[in-house]
Amino acid sequence: MKSLALFGSTGSIGTQTLDVVRAHPNRLSIAALAAHGSWEAVAEQAREFRPAVVAIADPVAGERLREVLPSSVALRVGPDALCELAAEADYDLAVHGVVGAAGVETSFEVVERAKDLALANKESLVVAGELLMERVRTRGSALIPIDSEHAAIHQCLRGERRADLRKLIVTASGGPFRDRDRATFDSITPTEALAHPNWDMGPRISIGSATLMNKALEIIEAGHLFGVGPHEVEVVVHRESIVHSLVEFVDGSVVAQMGPPDMRFPIHYALFAPERVEASLQGFDARRFGTLHFEELEPERFPALALGYRALAAGGAAGCILNAADEVAVAAFLAGDLAFTDIARLNAAALDGVSAGDLTLAGLLETDRRTRAWSCAWIEAHAKQPL
Repeated sequence: MKSLALFGSTGSIGTQTLDVVRAHPNRLSIAALAAHGSWEAVAEQAREFRPAVVAIADPVAGERLREVLPSSVALRVGPDALCELAAEADYDLAVHGVVGAAGVETSFEVVERAKDLALANKESLVVAGELLMERVRTRGSALIPIDSEHAAIHQCLRGERRADLRKLIVTASGGPFRDRDRATFDSITPTEALAHPNWDMGPRISIGSATLMNKALEIIEAGHLFGVGPHEVEVVVHRESIVHSLVEFVDGSVVAQMGPPDMRFPIHYALFAPERVEASLQGFDARRFGTLHFEELEPERFPALALGYRALAAGGAAGCILNAADEVAVAAFLAGDLAFTDIARLNAAALDGVSAGDLTLAGLLETDRRTRAWSCAWIEAHAKQPL
C-alpha cells in the first residue's frame, strides 16, 4: 500500500488522481489532502478517503471546513498550510497538482524530506528548476513528471543512455486557434480561448494552450528534467493529441509514447513508476489511432514559443520572470483587462525589463513578486493597445 499526499485535490489533476486511487483501493491510499479554498469539495473527499490530515490555504474556507470535517481528520489552515503538510504529514509519495508559482515551495518541502514527488506543478521547474533538480539529486528523491508530454519522454528514455539522445520532440495540439485568421487574434475572447479542442484542463493551462505559452514553459521544464539545451528540444503540432511526445536518438531511431488524451494515463504511470500496474483505461483504438498528423509550427501565429527557448538558453531567473509575467497576463486577459495578443507582448517585455535577484529559492520568490508588480504596471500603461 502506497500512501499519497495530494496537493491541489479539488483541481483537474487532483480529482483525476482520486479516480486512479478509487480504481486501486488495495494499492493506494490517501494520507493527506490539500487545496486552496474549495472547502465543500475537500469535505466530501475527506469523508470518502479519510486522510489523517487536510490543509486548506484560505482562512475563511478553512473555518467553514472545520465545521463539517470528520473529527478524526486533523486540519491545517492558512497560507503556509500546504508547506506545513508537505513538511510534516506521513506519506510515501506527494502528488502535486497545484497550479502556479504558489506551488513552488511545496515541492521543495517534499524533496527536502527525501520523499518522492509526482509533479504536475510545472512552475516548480520553470521558476526554480536548477535548484529543485539539484535538491532531488542530493536528497535522493524520485521526481516523476505528470505533464503528459514529460511523462511521455520519461517513458521513452527508460533504459536509454543520455549519450545516445539527439533531441526531444514535444507535441502540441495547436489549441483552438491553430487555423484561425491571425488578423482576428485581437478580438479573441476568454470563452473562445478556454475551449480546448482535445483536453479538459484548468483556465491557466487552457489559455496557455491557446497562446502556446504552455509549450514555452514545457521547453524549460524539459531542459531541467532531462538535462537538455534549447537546441535539443523541438515542438511540433499534432492535432489528435495521441502521440504525447517523441525522442530521437543519434542513430535516427524515433521512439514515441501514445495514448488517448486522458490525464489519468500519466497520473497512473506516475503513481506506480517504475512498476507497470494493470488499469482499466482503454489504450489502443484503431479508430482513434488510424490517422496521425504532424505539422511544423507557425512562429508568427505562436510568438510565445520563442520565449521558452530564450528563457532556457538564458537560464538563471529567466524562467521565473517569464512564468510570473504570464500568470499576471492570463489573469488580466480572463478579467477582460488585456487583449489576447498582449499576453505574449507582456511576457516578452518582462524578460527584457525585469532584473533578476539572487538565484536562491528566496531570491527567486522575490523576483517572482517583483515581476508581478512590474507586469501589473505594464498592463496599466499598455493594455489593449494595438500591435
